[in-house]
Amino acid sequence: QVQLVESGGGLVQAGGSLRLSCAVSGGTFTTYVMGWFRQAPGKERDFVAAIDWSGRTTYYTDSVKGRFTISRDNAKNTAYLQMNSLKPEDTAVYYCAARRGAGFYSDYYRTEKYAHWGQGTQVTVSS
Repeated sequence: QVQLVESGGGLVQAGGSLRLSCAVSGGTFTTYVMGWFRQAPGKERDFVAAIDWSGRTTYYTDSVKGRFTISRDNAKNTAYLQMNSLKPEDTAVYYCAARRGAGFYSDYYRTEKYAHWGQGTQVTVSS
């Protein structure tokens, strides 16, 4: 059974940085593509970033481009989300997710395509 565990969330002032980690166990990490999503109170869960098996192809939602960086360390079975220049509107629960790669390059942003999810980690950005 595949398990994902996020860590690294917290409270930070606007302009600050956080690094989220997502440790994956129970599966072969290199067979999964990884995504990060976020959900603010009263809103739907939205796509943030995604990365393919090799780490060479990444995708971002427009609002985080230039500020967030997704990466993965296949030797450590871990995916990361480096978040810089944080804004109050980045406040949300952040979830990492894993999926098989079929169709990834066309539907990487679709929540329903990800089969495995972590429990989420809270990120709060104060103004």
